[in-house]
Amino acid sequence: MNPNVKIIFFDVGNTLLFPNRERIHAPLTERGIVPEPEHLRDLECRTKNQFDGMMTTNGSTDHSFWWMFYSQLLSEIGLEDDALRDQLVTGIRTSGNWDTIRPGTARHLRELGQLYRIAVISNADGKIEDVLRKCGIASCFQSITDSGLVGFEKPHPEIFRQALTRMQAAPQESLYVGDVYSVDYLGATGAGMHALLMDVPGAYRDKGVSRVESLAELQTTLLGTQA
Repeated sequence: MNPNVKIIFFDVGNTLLFPNRERIHAPLTERGIVPEPEHLRDLECRTKNQFDGMMTTNGSTDHSFWWMFYSQLLSEIGLEDDALRDQLVTGIRTSGNWDTIRPGTARHLRELGQLYRIAVISNADGKIEDVLRKCGIASCFQSITDSGLVGFEKPHPEIFRQALTRMQAAPQESLYVGDVYSVDYLGATGAGMHALLMDVPGAYRDKGVSRVESLAELQTTLLGTQA
């Protein structure tokens, strides 16, 4: 980790907040289907690698990450139902459904905020600040850049540029922490920033990229660079 980093920008989904699966998967529960957490974790890893491969080869994909995720999930549980898939995709792309927060998140952010200026860059629907406030961590950040409000989504460099401008930050002194290699890691490094993956499910363990699996591990890693 570069010791010159002074500002940390965070993704939100699967980095600070996680999906409320009970709420999002209600349409499956109504059909008597409750996917196992291990199945969802494994599918997330596989989908990330497939999605990254398409993004890095073609620069885009025909469908969103979550369209791919839920298409595959329904296929693996033996359901071919496009309307159900679309309902699940809509549910997980609604920022209000990302309100599951890991214990200690607010404490870790406050402690990081004593050493770094911290902010958010998120692909969302214009309401991510409300969700962060509901989860009790909005006040930890000096700025919150939401793609639904600025009109550009990661990995487009403009969303990173706007966030850097808001923080009056130079790219070379900024670190971005997100969970998808092709969107977050490559998007940030393409904008001249440092990057690190919040790889909770372990999708990138063997990929040779900078990664952590928790905020506690991130904190330890950053403290090591300051020693």
